[in-house]
Amino acid sequence: MKQGTGISSSIAAILSVVATLGCCLPFGFAAAIGASAASAFFSTLRPYLLVLSVALIGFGFWQQRRARQCSVRGRWVGSALLWTAVVVLTTMILFPQQIAAFLADKL
Repeated sequence: MKQGTGISSSIAAILSVVATLGCCLPFGFAAAIGASAASAFFSTLRPYLLVLSVALIGFGFWQQRRARQCSVRGRWVGSALLWTAVVVLTTMILFPQQIAAFLADKL
């Protein structure tokens, strides 16, 4: 049996990749269109969502204080996550364009 150069298997691999891409390509466009529509929708809701975020973080701090009053020992992980949420929310409120530019460059 004669050994081949592997060209046929390479071509078959390329064709299978193109077929896989062709199968999912419409879904990628649909996802991009859906993401842009969601972005347009949520940009109108942005002030309300920020107020909701501040209220929920305030509720989280209230729950932590109440747990201490009831002598329930809080976990440091929950406290660290709550303070991380405060930092993220504060930067999103103060620097929205810089965060968006950073995410657009990195992603």
